[in-house]
Amino acid sequence: MQKLLALLSDGQFHSGEELGEKLGISRAAIWKKLKSLEELGLTLDSVRGRGYRLGSGIELLDEQQILPVIEPDITERVELHTTLSTGSTNDWVRELGKLPGDKVRYCLAEHQSGGRGRRGRVWQSPLGSTISLSALWNSGEGTASLEGLSLAVGLAVVKALESVGVRDLKLKWPNDILWQGKKLSGILLEVSGDPTGECQVIIGIGINIRLSDEHLVSIDQPATDLHRICGKAVSRNQVVGELVNSLSHLLKGFSQGGFALFRDQWCEYDAFKGDPVKLVAATRTVHGRCMGVNELGGLMLETDSGVMVFNGGEVSLRKS
Repeated sequence: MQKLLALLSDGQFHSGEELGEKLGISRAAIWKKLKSLEELGLTLDSVRGRGYRLGSGIELLDEQQILPVIEPDITERVELHTTLSTGSTNDWVRELGKLPGDKVRYCLAEHQSGGRGRRGRVWQSPLGSTISLSALWNSGEGTASLEGLSLAVGLAVVKALESVGVRDLKLKWPNDILWQGKKLSGILLEVSGDPTGECQVIIGIGINIRLSDEHLVSIDQPATDLHRICGKAVSRNQVVGELVNSLSHLLKGFSQGGFALFRDQWCEYDAFKGDPVKLVAATRTVHGRCMGVNELGGLMLETDSGVMVFNGGEVSLRKS
């Protein structure tokens, strides 16, 4: 499948016969592989007499295009992996085993069959239309020191997207990136290890790049993508490279000073600051006015009973 995609990645039409000859398989086998690609969500143009090509706007992930974007002093600390399809990049980045030295491992997939979002949701990731990235980071400060990390990661994602020309982004506590009230990106952290010693953090990031109208409609909340925001194609490889840069700086700073170093910047992007909001948790609903976040990333709500602080977890925040 990967070899077939490589042949189609030039954007030109290729006949079934030509593809079969280059791959050493029959035209019938080529047709089955093309159908499999479509089932993964990839758009293919088919024209009688000309053959097949990738749909317009499709850019496949390519390590050779990502690496030049990464800052030279960061490259040596990066372990980068890409694949066509996996169940979940969060699982894959863990299954690759122990991480050497002070490196950060990044795993990216063109398609996820079991991508996870918060609160048990599925993250939609049709092939070639999103960025599905997971980063594995080792921290020696213990899980207790990681409060507010998901918020800081959200800020890093915003900075990376701004570097490729995206504007008017907002952060929704605890870990969504919005544009004009529509979800563009989501973050899922999985932490394991010692509360006061060595621990492992998996940072999962999903960004909508170019989704079809059908996929946007299937998402359970208002959503958008970079193509709609920018009005033009945005390079997935460029975005990935900038994400690696931004996350690398973020993790270095966070290991030294925690979320407190990033609180003021986060509040500048707060989507709901000063607004009346409703916070829905498993056992209760709280109404109040959003007062931003504290130095540990806790949400501060001004309620009739005074200012209340909520930490992350299975909660949902929305405007009243």
